[in-house]
Amino acid sequence: METFDLAPEYTISRVIRGGWQLAGGHGAIDRDSAIADMTAFAEAGIVTFDCADIYTGVEAMIGDFRAGFGRTHGKAALERIHVHTKCVPDLAILNRVTKADIAAIIDQSLQRLRMERLDLVQFHWWDYDAPAYVAVAVWLDELRREGKISYVSGTNFDVPRVREFLAAGVPLRTLQVQYSVLDHRPENGLVELCAANGIDLLCYGSVAGGFLGERWLGVAEPKGELENRSLTKYKLIIDDFGGWALFQELLAALASVAARHGVDIATVASRHVLDRAGVAAVIVGARNRSHLARNLAIGALHLTDEDRAAIDAVIAKRQGPEGDVYTLERDRTGRHGSIMKYNLNAAS
Repeated sequence: METFDLAPEYTISRVIRGGWQLAGGHGAIDRDSAIADMTAFAEAGIVTFDCADIYTGVEAMIGDFRAGFGRTHGKAALERIHVHTKCVPDLAILNRVTKADIAAIIDQSLQRLRMERLDLVQFHWWDYDAPAYVAVAVWLDELRREGKISYVSGTNFDVPRVREFLAAGVPLRTLQVQYSVLDHRPENGLVELCAANGIDLLCYGSVAGGFLGERWLGVAEPKGELENRSLTKYKLIIDDFGGWALFQELLAALASVAARHGVDIATVASRHVLDRAGVAAVIVGARNRSHLARNLAIGALHLTDEDRAAIDAVIAKRQGPEGDVYTLERDRTGRHGSIMKYNLNAAS
């Protein structure tokens, strides 16, 4: 597995094990099996894990995994494990949020993860009309200086907001954004801004919730309710990209590349993102270890110029999604925003 140095003595795997699919809405999860799967990922070299305060139960599961891994593998092995969590204040409190609220979220994550200091906290804000997001970022940086956080980062912020954080002196280490063969919105100014300011990208959505896989090649467009939240979310991205016919053309191009290298479509799609400028790692969701071998294959795959040209020829036909990162999702009355859940800290 390839690695990336986010800072001196802070090395991550370039494939990060995502935790959203363990949070509910994707089917039943067996806790003991999930923890055993995390151990398998770590032993294979995928030593970085992504979660969030609002992913119900996931921080606690990772805390149990860390405790067990330290007992069985030793302190040195445990120190190579990094956990990236999030701070996501509920929509309902954005206009009255206090530093005490933010500190409580951080303290809760510390308790659940069984850590004395959080490795990296990725801050997300639901509504830019609530103006306290810069203040919250500053508070998180104060908590960093108090020793509760090693690195402060952001999630789903656009170019104007990143500029505001930088102007306020907040040292964003990374930015987590959606980035895939279907969604190139980070290239509309964010990649350039981050490169100029030493901010690395951690990217989710590289397999579009599973849509970028053999299961969907050559099949009719699904109608009605989809089986989980990820598919519901990414079907909207496919619609914006250009619809099911263009998506099938993209899958066929990815499949041809995959066949040349003896891998699968998802591996090629993730490698495409990992090779983009400014990308430190891709976050790949997994409910279990059944995809572990394919996740490891991402690091070993080397796309050729011919491969990239075949993929880019289809991408050039895309209609969208347009705009800055997460702009579509911030419209709570729109197709993307209306499927979100906004007050999960209160529920967790």
